[in-house]
Amino acid sequence: MTFTKNILITGGAGFIGSHLVRLFVNKYPAYRIVNLDKLSYAGNLENLRDVEHAPNYVFVKGDILDVDLLKDLFTTYHFDGVIHLAAESHVDRSIHNPLSFIETNITGTLCLLNAARNAWTQPEGKLFYHISTDEVYGSLGETGYFTETTPYDPRSPYSASKAGSDHLVRAYYHTYGLPIVVSNCSNNYGPYQFPEKLIPLMINNIRQQKPLPMYGDGQYTRDWLWVEDHTAAIDLIFHQGRVGETYNIGGNNERKNIQLIQCLCDIMDELLERPTGTSRQLITFVKDRPGHDRRYAIDASKLKLELGWTPTVSPEEGLRRTAIWYSDNAAWLEHVTSGAYQHYYERQYK
Repeated sequence: MTFTKNILITGGAGFIGSHLVRLFVNKYPAYRIVNLDKLSYAGNLENLRDVEHAPNYVFVKGDILDVDLLKDLFTTYHFDGVIHLAAESHVDRSIHNPLSFIETNITGTLCLLNAARNAWTQPEGKLFYHISTDEVYGSLGETGYFTETTPYDPRSPYSASKAGSDHLVRAYYHTYGLPIVVSNCSNNYGPYQFPEKLIPLMINNIRQQKPLPMYGDGQYTRDWLWVEDHTAAIDLIFHQGRVGETYNIGGNNERKNIQLIQCLCDIMDELLERPTGTSRQLITFVKDRPGHDRRYAIDASKLKLELGWTPTVSPEEGLRRTAIWYSDNAAWLEHVTSGAYQHYYERQYK
């Protein structure tokens, strides 16, 4: 079969990556989608069972730090584009083990950039799309929004490692002429998210009637982005974004953590047929984590004005969809919360 484009998606077995792989495999049957993932604790091929036999899909188990593997993949598939999502992404883990974040997020991105640069001797029509986070911008006060020109001010090893990778990607554009685009997104949520992140962690604990750990005073504010709204934005930026540009992707849905979890508690009480207010009693305030950013909020007006993208799902609707999905996929949740993950969180929240 002849394909019109060959696209490499790194980290495609993870949360956002699996949604993006599914979107591209189904929407673009003339594209060959190669998913490179090392299948760490957060990567799971069960996330892609519905597309694993698609004729335009290829899975490769491997690490973006493996220079020889990257060279072979670019030689074999002649990639027209790279969408780079592979990353260590959890702030708490970065506090306990910063080195792995530097290795994957900075050195791994460098290896991938070098592979693309060496392979794309004629870069016209090629694109290296780097997916990043709003956490690189630091913390906001009670007002204001992050824009594409907000100075970087990372506060955790995770956000520092992502800031470093962002700078490398832009440096390859300016130094070597590598065609790149960068996007920085707010907090994603939805099905298939590994349950170390806030919403699936809380859903799992509510199901088991375990404490719901709430950092500090619970007033930390985040902008929540439905994962399929995010992948729709990635699709637009990949196909229509301007080379060399940065685009912020936000849900325009700010919520304080305590408000979000109280809403989730009420949804879960309804789904589990428990008296309203039962799950709220599980909320337990715990010692704050170091360097905890107070507020994130994205100004996504550039993306709206240039490409016509707007978010479509509110947190209340998204939380309900997410809670229903995890309730309907209890076997998936049980599988990924076993073993090393469970021991890790028992240590964190004992």
